[in-house]
Amino acid sequence: MSYFIKPKNYKPYLDPQQTELAIQKIKDFFQANLSAELRLRRVTAPLFVLRGTGLNDDLTGVERAVNFAIKDMNDEYAEVVHSLAKWKRVTLADYNIQQGYGIYTDMNAIRADEELGNIHSLYVDQWDWEQVITEKDRNIDFLKKVVRKIYAAFLRTEYLVSESFPDIEPRLPEEIVFIHAEKLRQLYPTLTPKEREHEITKKHKAVFIIGIGGKLGDGEKHDGRAPDYDDWTTPGEDGLPGLNGDILLWNSVLEIPFEISSMGIRVDKETLLRQLAMTGKEDRLELYFHKRLIEGSLPLSIGGGIGQSRLCMFLLRKAHIGEIQASIWSDKMKALCKDENIHLI
Repeated sequence: MSYFIKPKNYKPYLDPQQTELAIQKIKDFFQANLSAELRLRRVTAPLFVLRGTGLNDDLTGVERAVNFAIKDMNDEYAEVVHSLAKWKRVTLADYNIQQGYGIYTDMNAIRADEELGNIHSLYVDQWDWEQVITEKDRNIDFLKKVVRKIYAAFLRTEYLVSESFPDIEPRLPEEIVFIHAEKLRQLYPTLTPKEREHEITKKHKAVFIIGIGGKLGDGEKHDGRAPDYDDWTTPGEDGLPGLNGDILLWNSVLEIPFEISSMGIRVDKETLLRQLAMTGKEDRLELYFHKRLIEGSLPLSIGGGIGQSRLCMFLLRKAHIGEIQASIWSDKMKALCKDENIHLI
């Protein structure tokens, strides 16, 4: 319960029925804009993958995947996906997607180890996307270009919401600010990574933090990242490592930084070997995904995930993700929400 944030004088702009209509409007409009900006085609995604293939997202490496035995396959185990970070790259290859084009899908996942609260639930839904790139695109300028395209889709969608529901006024700035995690550490040397995110996002309202996964100048990581999808070791901005990052928006309802997307340029063969060695995960080289990457049958790519419920929560100025999606909450959480005029679905 320590993760419940009590909003100040909260009064939702939309009732539950209006909210449901708004959710559909946002999702339809945003995914059409995202598809147009990045030249993505929609594909069908799996809810689960076979254990031992290396296709599931390992997140920070400690989260347990929900799993079950498949009776008709000699009790071979499947895992409910955490995200589709690696599955998408295989799909780019199998569908023979050409350079400059990509795919997106509706990813639905169960993350049983989430610490539940206003912005985290057991159920995760996001637009997972991936685009084929070339070797010359593997640089920080290209990463920023793609981030700006995604942010442009955020701006247009916020404008749509304001036009449809005039009481909800636009709050996003016209431009998103870029800063490397090491420069952020130097800017706020006495703060923790989460406290740094709070200060920089409160100041600029929309921020992309570059270089998440590797150790910073103080020997600590800004945040964890699996070693086998994002490239967090190749030098990028000012020679600092990392071709990946997170998009953070300032949530004025909860007064916190709000991660809306994690994304980045993906590892190539050299980077994969380096990052697996750095994390002691060389045993993954025997897995299906990693073998295909090493043998060169997967394209270079950039990709990420954009939270669907989180985007709706942000644009509709909701205080709890349970106002957007149906999940499971404790009786105490339900009582706290009721006291604060929060209507859980």
